[in-house]
Amino acid sequence: MTTILVTGGAGFIGSHLVDALIERGDAVTVFDNLEPQVHGESGAPPAYLNPNARFIKGDVCDGEALKDVIAGHEVIFHQAARVGVGQSMYQIARYMETNTQGTANLFDIVVNNYKDTIKKIVVASSMSIYGEGLYICSSCGDIVAGLRSDDQMAKGHWEQICPLCGKDVKPSQTPESKPLDATSVYALSKKDQEELTLMLGKNYGIPTVALRYFNVYGPRQALSNPYTGVCAIFSARLKNDNPPIIYEDGLQSRDFVSVYDIVAANILAMEKDEANYQSFNIGTGKATTILDIANVLARLYGKTITPLIERKYRAGDIRHCVADITKAKKILGYTPRVRFEKGMEDLVAWGKEAEAVDTVEDAIAELKERGLSK
Repeated sequence: MTTILVTGGAGFIGSHLVDALIERGDAVTVFDNLEPQVHGESGAPPAYLNPNARFIKGDVCDGEALKDVIAGHEVIFHQAARVGVGQSMYQIARYMETNTQGTANLFDIVVNNYKDTIKKIVVASSMSIYGEGLYICSSCGDIVAGLRSDDQMAKGHWEQICPLCGKDVKPSQTPESKPLDATSVYALSKKDQEELTLMLGKNYGIPTVALRYFNVYGPRQALSNPYTGVCAIFSARLKNDNPPIIYEDGLQSRDFVSVYDIVAANILAMEKDEANYQSFNIGTGKATTILDIANVLARLYGKTITPLIERKYRAGDIRHCVADITKAKKILGYTPRVRFEKGMEDLVAWGKEAEAVDTVEDAIAELKERGLSK
């Protein structure tokens, strides 16, 4: 039996990880601040939280509380983070405090007090740290593209252009070797989390692993949080008989991965010594368009609602990013198991019973007011 601490363990991904660890026979402590934007105003742990886990309410920004809870644990899964690309662009200090400073707090405590007792730390990183994914130009080969210009976007030319020859380029799978290019405060803070974890782990000989999650979906997503993943946002719209709102033309693509595959990758990262001091893409390697997501969810929720394609754009948005999971397959032994259709069915089965307050239009208005949506 391993003693394990899961920061953010009452959240969407963290709670599923807790379930899997307890099923393995591990002794698990959950440390979570029960952020109202995610969990509501009650201040009570969610009903789905595993009763066999020890729950401690606390914030990673509170160094004293975090020091007390780390004591006696052998493995830490650092899932705690503030999520939301758009919101991060104006709640800058809040995101950097939770994600960057919270991770700094964790390592300050570990390296000064527990470096000889902690056997591994696994951090939740993010595909957002890549910015745009990798592209291929028919003339120039592999291309690393930056953000599209306002001039290009204003003309409705949504696809990326080769910076060398000016041709349209095609998306390719993005490997871990692609240069990182954070295009939002959220992405920068996740990059900080990953780099702090791997750098300090190497320097102090504490085995550390960073998992770059792609677009995670599944049961327990906070449907009333308008800054979370697109599957949850679209679910809230559909459950309230409102059309999903889609930017650009809806053909931008992402790699949607089930929370159950994310959990499996975390456990592999804990078990595999070969994973130490490395980062790994955790996705499926398959592209799905945002428009397809909206249409599949509408069908599964039994709604005859057509998505609203705005043909507008937001600051920092990327066009395509899909994981190359070759490294995770080879070193972790990771293989995604949940088919997209089955995963969406799981999400909707849970979503039909979950509360979903639709505040998406308020969030959009906030972005427009701040000049972040055009």
